[in-house]
Amino acid sequence: MKKQSVACLGAVLVSAAAAGPFNAAFAETSRETLTQTAFVAQDKPSALRQIANVEATAAATLAHAPGDAEAQLTRAMATSYRAKLTNSRADALSAKAQFEAITARNPRDAEAQAALGAWHLSAVKSLGQLMARGALGARKASGLEALDRAVALGGQRALFPGLAALLRLAIDPKDPVGATLAETAARGATPTALDRILQRRAALLITPLKSGDPRVVQALANRLLPLGQFK
Repeated sequence: MKKQSVACLGAVLVSAAAAGPFNAAFAETSRETLTQTAFVAQDKPSALRQIANVEATAAATLAHAPGDAEAQLTRAMATSYRAKLTNSRADALSAKAQFEAITARNPRDAEAQAALGAWHLSAVKSLGQLMARGALGARKASGLEALDRAVALGGQRALFPGLAALLRLAIDPKDPVGATLAETAARGATPTALDRILQRRAALLITPLKSGDPRVVQALANRLLPLGQFK
C-alpha cells in the first residue's frame, strides 16, 4: 500500500463534556498526542511510538468499558495512522471496519463521519479510484458523502469544512466545493486546538486558489493534510 493511502484525520476529538473524569483525561491526552503526531512529528519512529501509546491507552479503556465511544474512535484513528506510516493494507482495512462500525452505531457523530470520509478520499488520492476500490474498497463517492455529512453535523466548527477542503483540493485543485469550504473554514468556530490548526491550514489555500494555479493548490493541500509532512 502506498504512502498517504489512509485517512489521517485528527478528528478523534469526540466531545468529553458528558464523560467522567477518567474519560475526560483520556480524551485530552489522546487529542494532544494524535494532533502532535498528525501535524508536528517529523520522523516516523517518533510518530509510531506516539501512535502505539495512544492505541494501548485506548485498548486499556475499552477492556473496562467496551462501549466507550471516545476510546473506539481513538483506537480506529491510531490504526489508520499506523497504516499510513507503515503502508499496511491490513491496518487500513481494520481502520475502515472500525470507522464503519462506529458510524453505524451513531450516524450523527460528526467526527466519525469525517474520519470515514477522510479514509476513503485519502486512499483514492494516493492510489487512484480503480486501485483504491479494488485493493481497499475505497470509493470517492462514499468519502464525499461522509464528509458532507460531517460538515452538516458539525455546526459552525472549522474542523469539518477545513478537512473537507484540504482533501477535495488535494484530489482536484479545481473543485469549486473545496474552494468554498476553505472560505467557510476560515470563518468557522475554533473551540479546540484542532479546529484552529485546520482553520489556519484551510485559510492558507485561499490566496493560491484566487491566483488560479492548480498545481500550487494541489501541492499545498497535500502538504497541509494531517501527516502531510511525511512524503
